Amino acid sequence: MIASMTGFAAATLPVTGGQLALEVKSVNHRYLEVACRLPEELRALEGVLREAVAASLTRGKVDCRLTFTPSSAGPKSLVPDGEALAALGEAAKRVQAAFPEARTLSVSEILHWPGVLSSAELSPDTLREDGAKLAQSAVAELSQSRRREGEKLAQVLVERLDAMAERVAEARPLVPEVMKAFREKLAAKLAEAAANPSDERIQQEVVLFAARVDVDEELARLATHVTEFRRVLVKGGACGKRLDFLCQELNREANTLGSKSVSQDMTRISVELKVLIEQMREQVQNIE
Repeated sequence: MIASMTGFAAATLPVTGGQLALEVKSVNHRYLEVACRLPEELRALEGVLREAVAASLTRGKVDCRLTFTPSSAGPKSLVPDGEALAALGEAAKRVQAAFPEARTLSVSEILHWPGVLSSAELSPDTLREDGAKLAQSAVAELSQSRRREGEKLAQVLVERLDAMAERVAEARPLVPEVMKAFREKLAAKLAEAAANPSDERIQQEVVLFAARVDVDEELARLATHVTEFRRVLVKGGACGKRLDFLCQELNREANTLGSKSVSQDMTRISVELKVLIEQMREQVQNIE
């Protein structure tokens, strides 16, 4: 099954002293890019989030937002971090030495300084373990969301491939009809000019004309690329880049088909093929 690069997932996990909540969303991107937004007291979990995303996804711009909501019920145990207090005090002394007129920090400002006040229940080990569980749950839900979206994209692409196969089948009998019409038109013009050309001369002109308008190779390549496109869709996995390359090749053959066209029907088929290919390319840009 193919996967889209667009998805969203949210997960929560009750922990000691409150609740962890994680939102993960992704959009299309050439490579895998992970951005983490989390408060300073949870900064240690950034590596955990990145590892969980990289283990499941290969492409997409992924945005992770982690929050911690303290429990409103029950007594709270808040312990200032000794190292953070010492570092903040040393920094304050240096600032006051350089700027004697600067006022000292208040108790409220010190307690609200990032990293100074932490909950005693949020020990680093338990926090990392809980964060890993939450990340795995959210990323798994995101992967399922992307696969569901990918399944819908695959249906759209299959419909376009079926339409392209119909256009290719419609174009195949047009070439013999064009050749027959050219032979009759050439013979009629020569007759109007009161010329008496030999059948050999007419045959030579027909052969030269056939070489210019022969699209058998283009039609064969179009059919081959359509078959390969179907095979890649069935195989699934991270196939977005390969499908994008196939769209480029399909468009190349459709352009050549149009440049060799000598009939309105062939031109119409070429235009319709290019429209279908462009619709496919827009969808392929969002496949992992």
